[in-house]
Amino acid sequence: MSYMTEIHIESAPSVTNPHLYVSMKNGKYQLCTENAIYSYDENYHNFAGTFLQLELARIKQQDILILGFGLGSIPLILENKFAIKAYFTGIELDENVLYLFEQYNAERINNSLQLICADALIYAATCQQQYGMICSDIFLDNTIPSAFLSIDYLEDLERLLEEDGLLVMNTLAMSADNQAAATDYFNNKFLKVFPNAIKLKVHHNYMLLSNKAWLK
Repeated sequence: MSYMTEIHIESAPSVTNPHLYVSMKNGKYQLCTENAIYSYDENYHNFAGTFLQLELARIKQQDILILGFGLGSIPLILENKFAIKAYFTGIELDENVLYLFEQYNAERINNSLQLICADALIYAATCQQQYGMICSDIFLDNTIPSAFLSIDYLEDLERLLEEDGLLVMNTLAMSADNQAAATDYFNNKFLKVFPNAIKLKVHHNYMLLSNKAWLK
């Protein structure tokens, strides 16, 4: 039935996300808020489309950090579409999101996974570990909080990257205003911290990569 119409599965509103629910569409779980899709299993096209353009052979049993974990689309994509074996750490602020992940997708991930309920900003500022890849997918509904668009946040992520590692940051590009804001951010902040960066248009998003050497 989900191939004909989106089917509501469960709502779990929280203080962080007052409109939070899981539905099934085209056979895949979606995690949605009022105006945004947080996760869509392997059909989370912004990251799936980005990974298609990367030399993922660089990932060899590396540690991967996911800031804004959702229902685990990123590890599902890397495992099921690209057969990546890695050690995942997922940071998620909303306890209800983690509850929904445990209910619907936890058993589908085979790689090592550590989940931490924490503010990604604080985690990035205090973490001492380094990662081969960092995926920043931080949204409150359809907005990236301003703290996650700061130079300080980018410098924290740069510190957490291993030498020649890769940061993949998701930003919106659905409207002309979105595109202008993301382009301004990329040119005036992202490139200052990551001078070898590149901006990709993938689906309705601009995906910012810290190191264009990862492209095929």
